[in-house]
Amino acid sequence: MSSPIVRAAVALVVTALGFGAIAYLAGPAAYDWLKALHVIAIISWMAGMLYLPRLFIYHCDAEKGSKQSETFKVMERRLLRAIINPAMVISWVVGLWLAWQGGWFKAGWFHAKLLAVIALSASHGYLSAAVRAFAEDRNLKSASHWRLVNEIPTVLMIVIVVLVIVKPF
Repeated sequence: MSSPIVRAAVALVVTALGFGAIAYLAGPAAYDWLKALHVIAIISWMAGMLYLPRLFIYHCDAEKGSKQSETFKVMERRLLRAIINPAMVISWVVGLWLAWQGGWFKAGWFHAKLLAVIALSASHGYLSAAVRAFAEDRNLKSASHWRLVNEIPTVLMIVIVVLVIVKPF
């Protein structure tokens, strides 16, 4: 098993190479192709962010060391590593490029969106720490805590979508 730093570096290199290939191959249409990639990555990131706390809710009811608990540990780790983490990296890299290309860094709505995306990333970090805690059988949070935490990505997603589509300021 490789270290998190190595996995992160590999993910960034793969993302950068893919990003560069799309930009090169698509030419002038790169913006639209990368916007599509960004939306796909966001959907994947959100799907994982909404599903992971649900797994925690059920994991809380499983007896430590049981087969069920061990199954949840595998599911949580794979969801985080194979879907949520790569989707977040792609969302950030491509999203920042799109913002730069679109000239959005000066827009007020974009500043608010960026703040909401930072909050979503902090929530991601909290869930990542929880995956480690569950893996080590040291989760101290209740199922009701995870039900509440499950709402955070939903609220942030609503805020982000409204800001991007409506651009209220």
